[in-house]
Amino acid sequence: MGDDVLGGIMRAAQGVLVDFDGPLCDVFGGRSAAVAKRLVEVVARRDPALAAELAGVGDPVEVVRRVHAEDAGLGCEVEEALTAAEVAAVEVAGDPTPGAVAVLEGARDAGRRIAVVGDTSAACMRAFLDRHGLSSYVLHVVGRPERQPELTKPNPYPLITAAEQLGLDVTLCALIGDSVTDVRAAHAVGAVAVGFAGGPGRRQALVDAGAEAVVGEMRVIAEAMPDPSD
Repeated sequence: MGDDVLGGIMRAAQGVLVDFDGPLCDVFGGRSAAVAKRLVEVVARRDPALAAELAGVGDPVEVVRRVHAEDAGLGCEVEEALTAAEVAAVEVAGDPTPGAVAVLEGARDAGRRIAVVGDTSAACMRAFLDRHGLSSYVLHVVGRPERQPELTKPNPYPLITAAEQLGLDVTLCALIGDSVTDVRAAHAVGAVAVGFAGGPGRRQALVDAGAEAVVGEMRVIAEAMPDPSD
């Protein structure tokens, strides 16, 4: 997928939706499975049988989804534990993903409306943006809906909500995401998906999912932003 394809996408997009975990910030620094394990330990104190079913689940958000589906009260407790872990993690997280700030700057300078979206808690997202002086670039933040984990991606709820808050039709938005669920969420509502293959083996998965463009570095997206003078 050439630069001309990506450039066309960014010229056409009136809204730029940036998925938080990956394209903007590595929340747990490769330790997501360890966080998921700690959440399962919370479950084990109340429901050992359910905890046993969750053994080996490495995605903290998936743990929250599955616990909510079985026990809403326990699901809320686990969700609160995840939010606390996320907020604590970004307090010591490193810098934004290389090239991510340039994407925000380029989108803003090109007059695009920017929102940060994702399955991470909004409290975590805002804490990171504030910590790194990035809040002024972003008009809205749409995080994991409290007590409604079924609305996390691939459900397009975050994209629909962000587009509404930006005052745009979601089909005029481009989502920058790093997972197959990001691509599915975008395509479910007619938005364009730009895949960020920031980890090993992700490029082919994003291509196979139908992402309109796939890049290995965020700076490539920044370089594809329209020139403000055009």
